[in-house]
Amino acid sequence: MNTASHAPGRLVAYGCLALSMSLVGSYVALSKPLVAAFPVLLLAWLRFGIAALAMPHWLRRPAGEPPMTRRTRGLVFLESFLGNFLFSICMLFGVSLTSAVSAGVIMASIPAVVAIGSRVFLRESITPRVGLAIACAALGIGLLALAPAQAGAHAGAASGSSMPWLGNLLVFCAVLCEAAYAVIGKSLTGRLGPKRISSLINLWGFVLSTPFGIWFALRFDFGSVSIGMWSLLLVYALAASIWTVWLWMTGLKSVPASQAGVFTVMLPVSAAVVGVLVLGEGLTAAQVVAFALALLGVVLATWPSRRS
Repeated sequence: MNTASHAPGRLVAYGCLALSMSLVGSYVALSKPLVAAFPVLLLAWLRFGIAALAMPHWLRRPAGEPPMTRRTRGLVFLESFLGNFLFSICMLFGVSLTSAVSAGVIMASIPAVVAIGSRVFLRESITPRVGLAIACAALGIGLLALAPAQAGAHAGAASGSSMPWLGNLLVFCAVLCEAAYAVIGKSLTGRLGPKRISSLINLWGFVLSTPFGIWFALRFDFGSVSIGMWSLLLVYALAASIWTVWLWMTGLKSVPASQAGVFTVMLPVSAAVVGVLVLGEGLTAAQVVAFALALLGVVLATWPSRRS
């Protein structure tokens, strides 16, 4: 049986996509205490290493799956470098400098960025409605940039940073990486199974982060980390490298990439909910308006068009 051709039912796929993005938003917010306990590059290396130990059996090529071509290998590397390695670095550094709520607002622009990427790389047309969605997302992010003191007040208190604008910029770079991850991932699901994709891109992430991870590990006092923080790291590694990737790739097998984009609304929503309920962050008026604009952009960008 060809593993790459076995797809779940539509409702199961919807559930996988929604749960994947909810988990991503949750670990984006929960990574704030982790970046306070570990250097960012060491944290990324530990994440990939823990996940690699958990799924070595996923690396084997199933009997019915054809060998990878040079193009497929290149796509796997790009999927890991952009959507795994760079996304983790930009996101972890970003949330250490800004609030989880602000990060959630910025990440609500993912569907609009995917639309732009589709126009540039796939030559898909951008409808007026999608153009308006892009404008809403840009306006929401711009509103955060114009009110850095409010948007970053809680982040500054937690991390000692006076540069929330830099954190917001890094989170937006993570958005660009996540958009590339969504576009490339749809192509890979036609060639490889979700489990093999998850394990391969995690292994590349471990290889890319190893030089930095070893350098920081030799200088880090691991005894200073509490058991609770190690437990949070374990959950973060499993969620970021295994559960979310497998769920997203499984859902993409049955749902077009453009339609799957609607489920990215769960990312900023869950990030904001965790930031407010778990991390004790507050919602300012600027963040509420920016968040509403970003969510409006998501709805406009992903609402299905009428077809005859």
